[in-house]
Amino acid sequence: MERPLPRPESLRERKQRRTREAIIEAAHALFVERGFDRVTVNDIAERAEVGRATFFRYFGDKQEVVFSAQRQPDPARLSELVPPPDKPVGGSLAAALTHLRRVVAALVARLVEDHEVYLRHERLLSRHPELFARSLTKYRAYAEAMDRMLRDRGADRATAVLAAELALACFHAGRDEAADDPARLPKAVDAAFARLLR
Repeated sequence: MERPLPRPESLRERKQRRTREAIIEAAHALFVERGFDRVTVNDIAERAEVGRATFFRYFGDKQEVVFSAQRQPDPARLSELVPPPDKPVGGSLAAALTHLRRVVAALVARLVEDHEVYLRHERLLSRHPELFARSLTKYRAYAEAMDRMLRDRGADRATAVLAAELALACFHAGRDEAADDPARLPKAVDAAFARLLR
């Protein structure tokens, strides 16, 4: 069955998208020029040529802008990245991990689509503990989404919880192994899954 074509953006939606992108570009340019700590919301709004109120219509704070440049899938829509397994997962940890290996591979592919954006993001995280802490919270949301997804696909609770935690660990292990190299990240994450599934 073919998916319906997406409807074209309205003029209002195009303007909103352009405003959001202008804020993100302005913020990241300022972060590079001055450093994250020396940039205020007012600085970002001024550079993007929008009002402060407009900034807050799109973002809750300047930290949120850091995570918006990467086009990370919404955790609630994680199940849309890959088709469901052929049969229910049940209590098979191997089946759960095999499925999550494909999910995480699709997620990683999105994260490294733009190598420069990925590198800029990782550099900011490495220099600012508060951003790194926020990234861990965001990745926890993916683990929780994977747990729910597996249960929806027939996994028992214990299997779903363990597989989701192991999948998140594989991502972090691969990220550490890749050492901020976006070209190496997909293979490094996959290699972590391969070690578990031997």
